[in-house]
Amino acid sequence: MIDQRGWRNWWRKRRWYERNRGWGARRSIDREMARRGAYVRHPIEGEVLEALRDGRLEVGQGTLFEPGCWLTIAPEGRIRIGEGCFLNRETMIAAQEEVTIGDHVMLANGCFVGDASHRYDDPELPVTWQGFVPEGPVTIGSNCWIGVHAVVTGGVTIGERCVVGANSVVTHDLPSGVVAAGVPARVIREIEFRPGSAQPSGSQSQE
Repeated sequence: MIDQRGWRNWWRKRRWYERNRGWGARRSIDREMARRGAYVRHPIEGEVLEALRDGRLEVGQGTLFEPGCWLTIAPEGRIRIGEGCFLNRETMIAAQEEVTIGDHVMLANGCFVGDASHRYDDPELPVTWQGFVPEGPVTIGSNCWIGVHAVVTGGVTIGERCVVGANSVVTHDLPSGVVAAGVPARVIREIEFRPGSAQPSGSQSQE
């Protein structure tokens, strides 16, 4: 005998988690991204299509999402991603309230940026049912490079032209123009800027 409740639950989860996998959904996402001059290398996870259409997700021209990126946005949340950004494979951005990323920001493989944390302090409920607690908006300034598997937590502002080392956890604000690393991330040094010393590379062209 088929467990009807089990099948209903299975279909409900499938519709939710696989909603971006179908040909029609991919085409719609591509259309919305093209209108903004951005590009997605599928698959992409999360409430991407709905959030683009209702304004909760803003994406700037030239931004590229590599496969496996996941954007999750609460009904009252908002994610703003600037121009020319590069989100590498398996990067996740989660907004309970607000996450803002400036222009020309690079997020390496497996980064996580989120403005909330899971609740766990109600002894009467399973942890998986307790929802989230907002920790304040997250802002990443323009021209930042966030290293592989780095985490940026709620309430944090990272200044412009910062580098965050691989596997770091950013729990406090970082000033502009620094290299930071560690758990929690701490400033290692200021960046010594040398105007005109670098040549543009065509390998990552997003035009």
